[in-house]
Amino acid sequence: MLPHPLTARLHRATTQINAGAVLTLPLLARLTFAAVLLRYFWASALTKLEGPFTLSFNAYAQIFPRKMEAAGYDISGFGAFEWLTIMAGTYAEFLLPALIVLGLATRLAALGMIGFIIVQSLTDVIGHGLGAETVGALFDRHSDALILDQRAFWVLGLLTLAGLGGGVFSLDRLISKRCQPKTAA
Repeated sequence: MLPHPLTARLHRATTQINAGAVLTLPLLARLTFAAVLLRYFWASALTKLEGPFTLSFNAYAQIFPRKMEAAGYDISGFGAFEWLTIMAGTYAEFLLPALIVLGLATRLAALGMIGFIIVQSLTDVIGHGLGAETVGALFDRHSDALILDQRAFWVLGLLTLAGLGGGVFSLDRLISKRCQPKTAA
């Protein structure tokens, strides 16, 4: 039995819409990330550095708030582990967003940012002791909680990039095209 002509047309239209979404969603996700989060993460990273390898006092307070309080806000007791942790996180705040905007190693950078956001959120909630009004709750009628609501949207865009890659207008695509073997015509 042959499909109804309307069904066939609907199927073709749906296929074209899906193909268009796969082409445009990564670019839109990267542009949205650049517009909304790029400067946020870079500004955050800059607060942690006094020089390329010199951490600010705030860096220790931001990343290890409970340990900082227990040490009486004296960083002299902090060692290599804390320094390495903060440096890695700080440079990740510079590098991963840049990779996403450029569309270079996009899937890996997006997964790295998702992990970063999870650690950032846990530090905010556990380390800084943010209350329920800031953390929020999913499926409530409020859409302005700084932790769950906002960061759920951040992760959604990053999941799009992790799943679909950087898209047509990305360095990933350019490199992929250049690395493909030439075929004889």
